[in-house]
Amino acid sequence: PRPQCRLHALQPQILLLREGADTSQGRAQIISNINACQAVVECVKSTLGPRGMDKLIHSENKATISNDGATVIKLLEIVHPAAKALADVAVSQDSEVGDGTTSVVVLAGEFLKEAKAFVEEGMHSRVVIKAFREACQLAVEKIHQIEVSWGQISDEERRDKLVKCASTALNSKLVAHYKDLFGEMCVDAVLRLGKDLNREMIGIKHVKGGSVTNSFLVDGVAFKKTFSYAGFEQQPKKFEGPKVVLLNIELELKSEKENAEVRIEDPSQYQSIVDAEWEIIYDKLAKIAESGAKVVLSKLPIGDLATQYFADRDMFCAGRVPQEDLQRVAKATGAQVLTSVSKVQEESLGTCGLFEEVQIGSERYNVFKQCAKAETATIVLRGGADQYIEEAERSLNDAIEIVRRTMQNSAVVGGGGAVEMELSRFLRDYSRTISGKQQLVINAYARALEVIPKTLAENAGFDSIEVLNKLRQKHATGADGRWFGVDMNEGNITDTYEDFVWEPSVVKLNAIASATEAACLILSVDETVKDAQNQPQPTQAQQAMARGRGRGRGRGMR
Repeated sequence: PRPQCRLHALQPQILLLREGADTSQGRAQIISNINACQAVVECVKSTLGPRGMDKLIHSENKATISNDGATVIKLLEIVHPAAKALADVAVSQDSEVGDGTTSVVVLAGEFLKEAKAFVEEGMHSRVVIKAFREACQLAVEKIHQIEVSWGQISDEERRDKLVKCASTALNSKLVAHYKDLFGEMCVDAVLRLGKDLNREMIGIKHVKGGSVTNSFLVDGVAFKKTFSYAGFEQQPKKFEGPKVVLLNIELELKSEKENAEVRIEDPSQYQSIVDAEWEIIYDKLAKIAESGAKVVLSKLPIGDLATQYFADRDMFCAGRVPQEDLQRVAKATGAQVLTSVSKVQEESLGTCGLFEEVQIGSERYNVFKQCAKAETATIVLRGGADQYIEEAERSLNDAIEIVRRTMQNSAVVGGGGAVEMELSRFLRDYSRTISGKQQLVINAYARALEVIPKTLAENAGFDSIEVLNKLRQKHATGADGRWFGVDMNEGNITDTYEDFVWEPSVVKLNAIASATEAACLILSVDETVKDAQNQPQPTQAQQAMARGRGRGRGRGMR
């Protein structure tokens, strides 16, 4: 008898994806994703540490010089879907703790590099992920065990320790040579905040020109002089103990909206309408003047009429004040932002010890000082180039975030790769107590942690192998060698805790947890489907041209 044709051989192929969709899967896809992440890591790896190099990124008409990992990754505009996950980790680290963005990318890249060998040898990625998560949990518990908490200390001691943490954060920045100046500046700014430690209450202003050492901290609010009308120069520019009123209304004559019309029967009535408009604006100005305020700020414009009115009464006014600066003035002076002047009450006014307009470089600034309710501060940055000032601001932002986190959680660990070496030793010892594939993976995780001190040494031009061997030997001695890390000055090893190279433990906790999660996320993806882009349908004219092409149609006469 003839063999029967198998039924499934006649079934049509089932297509789930749009025509042109690109799909890749399996072990090769995991390795491809790891390789893409390695390319990102190589971009930022050389920026790690006090001797790290800077990156110059040119996009459109702007050039940015930075060694901040999150900034560099943002400007790279990564499009690879797996590498984007690594970029998101750096951004989350920056928003969560403010520092350690390069460390978290380098750690995640090294975890993936170690995992790649296991995947290529046929180990299932789920086995690697499980071991990585176990190692991460052990590392976090170990950090909690060895972290040094300050406990109950005096305000002076606390400030001194916070300055050391800020200086450590600034060590790897462009302004590292001025870390003593900016470290104290950042700590003083944060200490002026309220209990909520609201970062928005610290303003950073740029004034091009002068030396970076001319930068200073204002115990209050400073903002650039706003656009002003004629009559502004007649106003006094300095007050002692003035009352301050903050507004969110326009103080100028406004033309009517479109299609507005007023019908009159007698031409003489036109003047009464004009007079009514003037009475409205004069009534507003009179009520502000009667309140006793000497400084008037508004988010919306203050016109030439109001400017001259205030000048005649020895009052200062500024319109178009940025929202964030207005909020800081409100916080510093205790004033409330008013949307109407129909009834300006005494409790809605603010006050400060001294208000003055000062010249800073080529700019004029309005400065509020000696504010009794001050829970805000302003840092005025000076420098020769815009790129330098912008990088200085990014550096100060990191240091400010570190000080804020340290005040909220006053536990620190030794920097310079010391805590990573201690965790590596601990996990390596732990891996010898277990069996199976977990032992291999946890040992690889421990080896990956050594990338931080290794990269620190390489970026400083030292022999990383020699430095790592010395660190392994010192950490093997027990608690006495716990805080030994890379000495960036001598190319040797040193007790970083004794040298006041401190980092908040929350930075390390967040970095290790985020790097591990990012590595596990990328390892868990074994298939990437790229949907075919929607191609616009050709018009009838385009179809006609396509049909006629090559057949002699449409040829012009010669």
